[in-house]
Amino acid sequence: MDCPNFGQGLAITRRNPENSLPMIDKLFSLEGKRALVTGASRGIGRALAVGLAAAGADMAIAARRLDSLEETAEAIRAHGRKVVPVAMDVTQIATIRAAVATAAVSLGGLDILVNNAGVEQVSPSLDVEEALWDRIVDTNLKGAFFAAQSAARLMKRTGGVILNIASLTSERGIPTAVPYGSSKTGLLGATRALAAEWAPLGIRVNALAPGYFRTDLTEAFYQNEDWQKAMLGKIPLQRFGELDDLVGASIFLCSDASRYVTGVCLPVDGGTLAAL
Repeated sequence: MDCPNFGQGLAITRRNPENSLPMIDKLFSLEGKRALVTGASRGIGRALAVGLAAAGADMAIAARRLDSLEETAEAIRAHGRKVVPVAMDVTQIATIRAAVATAAVSLGGLDILVNNAGVEQVSPSLDVEEALWDRIVDTNLKGAFFAAQSAARLMKRTGGVILNIASLTSERGIPTAVPYGSSKTGLLGATRALAAEWAPLGIRVNALAPGYFRTDLTEAFYQNEDWQKAMLGKIPLQRFGELDDLVGASIFLCSDASRYVTGVCLPVDGGTLAAL
């Protein structure tokens, strides 16, 4: 494919690299953006909410209990950004819609939604009960869809970004994690379908797939040293992920730096998927 402007841009950057810095800063800046992160009370959700605030966004942060959001809110205020805690149970559509509306009114609009709220519980597939299936799929897939729908109804006027937090199980089958893997595979399918449908509205929809990160949700696995050794053997970078490793990727997908990117799933996994 002929790209006549590509080489020209490189030449300009080589001659005056300092001139490109303001442009690069602007591409990755979230200054003036209004974002909502679900499941922001701890772990990945907290890290992403604070990371987007550090990049300049004013934040709404959601969890089932408002008091659980206090630490996240303080970290966001430390970056000088506005923060609005909202109560949201992603298994209840009415509370999703109410929380998204409250966030948008409080922030003066909504430009970014990060669908992070999720739950996981491993179980041999022959032992999975309907209640477990419904709890995981309703939280990880149904809740994420209706949060995206509520946000898109606001964003369709001005455009926006939706970032879904997927998983390595969106791409690979993991024994004893069938409900979770089904929900995250479904979330990847929704990401692609919504990206195609909402592109004419100026809404980009992408996904981030974290690899092995130690959080409250996964802590039980890390108590098993044999499991740790086995998992490290599958990671080419030979270490587990740290929450800060997710921040740069999320800023990229939420900022103008990725303005021509939609419908993709970016693994942040130390090379795990590449090596399987």
